[in-house]
Amino acid sequence: MNMENMKKELGPASVFPIGEVNPFGAFFDGVSYLQMLTTSGVSIGNVVFEPGCRNHWHRHINGGQILLCTGGRGYYQEWGKPARELHPGEVVQIGDEKHWHGAAPGSWFSHIAVEVPGQEAKTEWLEPVDAETYNKLK
Repeated sequence: MNMENMKKELGPASVFPIGEVNPFGAFFDGVSYLQMLTTSGVSIGNVVFEPGCRNHWHRHINGGQILLCTGGRGYYQEWGKPARELHPGEVVQIGDEKHWHGAAPGSWFSHIAVEVPGQEAKTEWLEPVDAETYNKLK
């Protein structure tokens, strides 16, 4: 990881701890980092994506997630809809729809992930994002 480039691209978002390599890395293409900020009550984590890193398609069953975009440039896409470019200050509210999110091909990206609690809430990990489709994003 090039810390200097990462801090330059993420700007003020780099005030949060970057954390270790994401333990959920099996569900990502590329390298991401996870630092849990709290797990008391509502789980909140800082997720940092290296350029080109994105998670696989997934769903938040019986719960949800709120993404608070903090640095760099990324994408969010719901199944059957076009990818939406993300920038610092944007908020994405996610229910149980199939989706993915991650960095733009040439940019670091970070967001705070707030888990929306629910009874028997769980994440269902699905297939990887099609690389050819992803690589068409700018």
